[in-house]
Amino acid sequence: MTEGRISESHGCEFTRRVRYDRETNEPPSIATATALAQYYGEDVAATSMRLYDYIDPDALDALFADTHSGTTRAAGSVEFTVEDVQVTIQPGQIEVRPAE
Repeated sequence: MTEGRISESHGCEFTRRVRYDRETNEPPSIATATALAQYYGEDVAATSMRLYDYIDPDALDALFADTHSGTTRAAGSVEFTVEDVQVTIQPGQIEVRPAE
């Protein structure tokens, strides 16, 4: 697995954020699981949180995949809540922050 760059804000617990810059060949589902594990301070391979309990990983990957004709899809984002955090997925970046 190629690991993207992780940026984590520090300071007040209520403003903690993790931004994960996804590599182009890294599936969004893997990048999202990595960003969530980083947010919770866990190892992605050992975490008890299962992404598929909140969103279908295959569907997520398909949303950001190139079309069958090989063209890039229009840029968009997906947002969902996992326990107490908001996850925002964009083509090249995943952000995890406290839910509002």
